[in-house]
Amino acid sequence: MNGRIDWAELFLSSTGRLARAPFLIASAVLIGVAVLYEAIAGDVLRLLTGWLVYTALFYSGACVLSKRLHDRGRSGWWAALVLVALVAVWPTPQHFLDFVFALVIVWAIVELGVMGGEQGANRYGQPPLKAPAI
Repeated sequence: MNGRIDWAELFLSSTGRLARAPFLIASAVLIGVAVLYEAIAGDVLRLLTGWLVYTALFYSGACVLSKRLHDRGRSGWWAALVLVALVAVWPTPQHFLDFVFALVIVWAIVELGVMGGEQGANRYGQPPLKAPAI
């Protein structure tokens, strides 16, 4: 690895570990794409292309979350809980149960966006580079 972010690997592979800074960048990109798509695409376009766009965003989100969870020493399967919670409250929470999903999202923000990764190698590989160039 040359210290630069491999964008294809970042969004399309769920193996390995991901440091906090690239995780936050990737999360911002994915959320930005979702917000932009919602703002620009009309109802008809969303009906025709939404399944493709949201499937790609869901898969990319699962890959990014899995790698960050690996860096924290957790199984990538925890990403399913985070993604279900995100889908349940996106774009606006409407039911009381959404409060529970919001708590899951708060946990994910703290666990993945605030806390550092495990020091040294873990069962998911070597620690990621500290500050990759973009």
